[in-house]
Amino acid sequence: MRGDITMIKVNLDKILLDKKVSSKYLAQQIGITPANLSILKTGKAHGIRFNTLEKICSVLECQPGDILEYIPNKSG
Repeated sequence: MRGDITMIKVNLDKILLDKKVSSKYLAQQIGITPANLSILKTGKAHGIRFNTLEKICSVLECQPGDILEYIPNKSG
């Protein structure tokens, strides 16, 4: 059950909406494919390079903590 595990939630869709930036534009600006950006946005990525995170923050004028959220284990 997903609610019982610790996880990192990716809030990139919310930031893109708030900043009125398209996924396609962000992908072009940071130098990754739209498909790889989609994997990141959906939380299916196993990791993210600091270099990529830095580029995202630069383009979106935000902090890493705006994009990534730690969700602790609720059962213990």
